[in-house]
Order: sequence, then C-alpha cells, then structure tokens
Amino acid sequence: MTTVILKKGRDHSVRCRHPWIFSGAVERIEGECQPGETVSVRDSAGEALGLGSISPSSQIVVRMLSFDPSATIDDAFIGDLVRRSIAMRDGVADSGTAPAMRLVNAEADGLPGVVIDRYGEWLVGQFTTAGAEMWKGAIVKAAMGAVPSRGFFERSDADVRRRDGLGESVGTISGDEPPAEIDIREGGCRYLVDVRKGHKTGFYLDQRENRAIVGNLAAGRDVLNVFSYTGGFGVAAMKGGAKSVENVDISSEAMALCRRNFELNGVSGDVAFTERNAFEVLRRMRDSRRSFDLIILDPPKFADSKGRLMGALRGYKDLNLLAMKLLRPGGMLATFSCSGLVTPDIFRKVVQEAALDAGRDMRIVRQLRQAPDHPESLFFPEGLYLKGLLLA
Repeated sequence: MTTVILKKGRDHSVRCRHPWIFSGAVERIEGECQPGETVSVRDSAGEALGLGSISPSSQIVVRMLSFDPSATIDDAFIGDLVRRSIAMRDGVADSGTAPAMRLVNAEADGLPGVVIDRYGEWLVGQFTTAGAEMWKGAIVKAAMGAVPSRGFFERSDADVRRRDGLGESVGTISGDEPPAEIDIREGGCRYLVDVRKGHKTGFYLDQRENRAIVGNLAAGRDVLNVFSYTGGFGVAAMKGGAKSVENVDISSEAMALCRRNFELNGVSGDVAFTERNAFEVLRRMRDSRRSFDLIILDPPKFADSKGRLMGALRGYKDLNLLAMKLLRPGGMLATFSCSGLVTPDIFRKVVQEAALDAGRDMRIVRQLRQAPDHPESLFFPEGLYLKGLLLA
C-alpha cells in the first residue's frame, strides 16, 4: 500500500480526527497510486495514523476513511458506513408518504465527498472526490439495499470535482429513470423537485426546520422571500397564514417551478413572483419605500474560496443592510449564509455591522442551522456550513 508521510509537527489534526490532510503537511509519498486509492498515513517517525483516499491533484491530498491503521477499506467497509449513516436518520426527518431527507452527509458520516438525498422513491447522489468516485459502486449498492427505492440518479456536476481531476457525471446509475419532477411532502407542504437541473440534488433539504419556523411566524404578515429558488420558504409562509408573499429570484427556471409549487399547495391570496437580480430589487424597493413584516434572505454560496471571502462578506453586509431598511417596526428577518468559509461568528459580525449602518436595534431571537439529517462531525467544524439568524 502507498504510504503518505507527514512532516514533523503536522500530525496534530489527524490525531484529533480531522479528516483532511493538506498537501503542505505532506513530507513525501512512498509508492505509486491512482487517484482515489487507499493509502496509509504515517507521522514523521513512521507511526501509523490511519487510512485515507488520495487525491494527488487536490490541495486536500488525503481524506481520511479510518483512524484505525488496522482497518480494511473494502466494499464491505464502505457499505457498512452507508448503512450506519442511513440507520442514524430513523426518526430524524419527516417520514410521511413522500419522505425527503439527506441519507449520507459526506465527512459527517465518514464518507468524504459523498452526498445522498432521498426524494420519495428515488435516491440522488453526488460524488465530488476521487475517493468517492472510486467507491461509487459499493456506495450505490449499499444505499439501494438499505432504502426502498426505484432508482439512483447521479448529480456529480459540481465544480469542486475539477479539483480532484474529475469531469461531470450525470444520469441514472441504478434502477429506473426518475420523473421530470418528483412530488415530495414536508410537513403540511408539497414541493416539486427537479433532480436533473435543480440546485444541489434538486432541493434545499437543509432548510427544513427553518421553513417550519418561518411558516409558524408568517400569520397575518407581509412576507418578502429573497432568493426564493422554487418557493420553499414562500409556500411555508403562505400555508402559515401570511397576508402576502413576494418571491424574488433571478432564475426563470426556478421561478417557473416556484409558481407551480404555489399552485400545487392550493394557496391563494396576494402572491407575487419577481424574476430579477435580488440586489436590484431590494434597492428599488428601498427607493420606493416598500416595507415588509417578515423577510427571508437565503442567498447562494457567495464564497467558494478564501480569495473570494472579503467580497462575499461585503455582499452579505449589503444584502442585510438593504433588507433591514425594508423591515417594518416589529418586523422579523431570517438571514442565512451557506458559505462554509463564513463561520457563525463572522456572519454574526457582518449582520451586526449591517444593523449599525441601518440604524436598527436588532435582537437575535434564534440562531438557525442546517436540519438534523445534515449532521456535522464533532471533529470537523467545517461541516457546519449553513448558519442563520432570526432577528427582531
């Protein structure tokens, strides 16, 4: 087996069970290997620390699979990780007639680069690392055996695959082709999910609990749903008794499905759909003195690298500043960041600065995060990527 030798003093994170080993921590690699293959990791004195999959072209050169040097990484090992991950979700998410939940959440479940979501009778997966690609067959087989499902659809089209030297891979891997849209249930709401072209695997399952919170707050309020995507928060708000809901998103495809999701739920009343850049819309609303009782800001990832972090923080501040200027006295703002590089403390500081510039005395009513079927490892703080604040 190929061996990765770490530099002296660079083994602390591995001993603390952090799953990533960066190229700068590697002294040398002994032996030949292909991307995704299992390698032994040792410290500078030769002590075995565990086993991981190698990605020679990535800055993260090894992703740990086991911190037990005597483990055997094979189909049975990988399949067991998948089955344990799925079993852990029992009772975690709504298990109604068309359940939708995350079944495997990458590093949190010991499977770096692997995400599997369930949409009713179909499983949808992303494999974003060389190791995930190597074990794809075993992962799909284990998932299909553990969950009653008609098919497994792959959505490995994220840009991050390029860092591991991988191209896009999209299509049905096992079983039947999924329909153009899958009808799922979430609480008292129904949503149509496009697993072929939608964001991530088709839907933002990580916002499940937060949509319920917004729905419970919406009664009698005028609601602004910014970066609405396919209407998740907007539908929950209208079903919760909102007086009005305005959805804003730049994507024509997302807005078309947003309209259909409102129709699907049979909600009537004052509902608007604005297909335009969110920042432009908020500035026009500010200039025309529009105002709302409840505003949701759920933007896409603004920072996917450290080089873009400062620009992302400026974007978050501008976005929250504009929203606060539209918020009526006594109103509430649910604001989010899904950028993993933006920590909860940094995000809170940015929102605080926006409140100062807006002249608003805001209170944190609740700190928000990703749904419990999107767990984070105790040893991998980067797994907490979705953070939010409910402000009043």
